[in-house]
Amino acid sequence: MVKAGVIGAGNMGRNHVRVYSELPGVELVAIADPDAGAVELARRFGCRYYRSYEEMLRREELDAVSIATPTSSHHQVALRCIEAGVNLLVEKPLADSTARAEEIVRKAERAGVVLAVGHIERYNPAVRRLKELVEEGLLGEAISAVAKRVGIFPPQIRDANVYLDLAVHDIDVFNFLFSRLPERVFSRSERVLARDREDQAVILLEYGKVVCLTQVNWITPVKIRRLAVTGSGGYAELDFISQELRVYESVIDRSYDSFGEFVIRFGSPRIRDIAVERAEPLKLEIADFLESVEKGRRPLVGGAEGVAAVRIALLAQRSAREGAFLRVEG
Repeated sequence: MVKAGVIGAGNMGRNHVRVYSELPGVELVAIADPDAGAVELARRFGCRYYRSYEEMLRREELDAVSIATPTSSHHQVALRCIEAGVNLLVEKPLADSTARAEEIVRKAERAGVVLAVGHIERYNPAVRRLKELVEEGLLGEAISAVAKRVGIFPPQIRDANVYLDLAVHDIDVFNFLFSRLPERVFSRSERVLARDREDQAVILLEYGKVVCLTQVNWITPVKIRRLAVTGSGGYAELDFISQELRVYESVIDRSYDSFGEFVIRFGSPRIRDIAVERAEPLKLEIADFLESVEKGRRPLVGGAEGVAAVRIALLAQRSAREGAFLRVEG
């Protein structure tokens, strides 16, 4: 039985608490959050409450913790958990700077603890199925991918902008889909409603011949989470929330007209709704983390993926401020 704790009981932390209480083979031991409102959460799920996460680490014998605190505190909290020898799942983004993210990874490796990063879309069954279709060549040669991740301003997020809070999702999905990092990045951003940070951005990423684009913002009055991939032989569209995946396979006739001119004619596409075994991505993510702890293996999303997403997101932010394409090193 893995003994687990959750540090941070905000919107995401509460879901971690719920999932730990639902999964087999794990005992939710304690919750730590300075907000006294978490007392009721601990009571409801039958675990102990600590105002200080450091006190929780001192008093409890934990095998695993989820860190769901504000982004600016990830580095400090993660290092303290590593010092205590506790395996950790850090909600995305791993940290608020590349250097701090790299330090977390380096120290976790030296301490021999499992480090997982909460890039939840990698666990989305529809995303995983889309990756299989891309690798099988159902869409032909991939040409482009376009993501849209927009919605209203989240009042609970006070220490991150759309690059670190939203764009890291799609950056990581692109990295996953095409099994590589981009070579170059370009972005434009604005402060539309917020005065202190970017709340709207468009990011272009070059993965060799594949060009990816994501639009992220906190200014759209409706929540949209979608992804589309275009290939030489078809088109796929995915809804992250409903986990629906549809493919349009191209029907193409290549011929020559009476003047010898090469002609391409498109027929009606073959439309397929792809079967996806729906499941809660967070539950799959935490189950993978716990299995990694039990078996001492690497999680699906580890430190390297977390660092890459932070590094590319911050490069995109810098690109917008400098108005230039920037090369992604490494």
